[in-house]
Amino acid sequence: MTTTTISPARHRSLGDHTWQDQAVCQSTEYNPVDPEIFFPEPDETAKITAATSLCGQCPVRRTCLDAALEGGDTYGIRGGMTEEEREPLHEELANRLDYSRVNATVAGRDVHLTKSERRAVVHAAYRHGLSEQRLAWLLKISEEHAQKKYREIRRAIRNRDLKQTTKNTPPPGTDGKRLGRDDFGTAA
Repeated sequence: MTTTTISPARHRSLGDHTWQDQAVCQSTEYNPVDPEIFFPEPDETAKITAATSLCGQCPVRRTCLDAALEGGDTYGIRGGMTEEEREPLHEELANRLDYSRVNATVAGRDVHLTKSERRAVVHAAYRHGLSEQRLAWLLKISEEHAQKKYREIRRAIRNRDLKQTTKNTPPPGTDGKRLGRDDFGTAA
């Protein structure tokens, strides 16, 4: 039986660029890397292959890709992907919902979040009973804004519960039977 170990995601903190020190593309005395291979012309397939194979060995490839997407970097090969491969990811970035990023934020890490992930943090914080002050600190918002977010969550939960009870509750006096046409009487 083969088992797969998935290492925990290392999410880039706000303003953190230390991950670049671990990148395979960093040129050193013992590992000279020409940065030009990461900016090939479309017909330079040898450069594209060399760059993507280097990225394939990189321990911070996902972090590099996240940095490129979050920074709007549309040029060159980043995170093992060409400009064309990253283009749909750039378009869908606002809708990204990565629960490992949400959990890291709830745990207190400063992680870049999309709008969807920020909404998920509010839900998770409410579900875990975090205070409004803690939510404000996690999302870097005011306490008043955090109170507003919790009010919105409570309202959404209340409305969802109301919709479920009206769908599941039969009308009074019907004993759970379906009403027929003759049960309504005639108009006066």
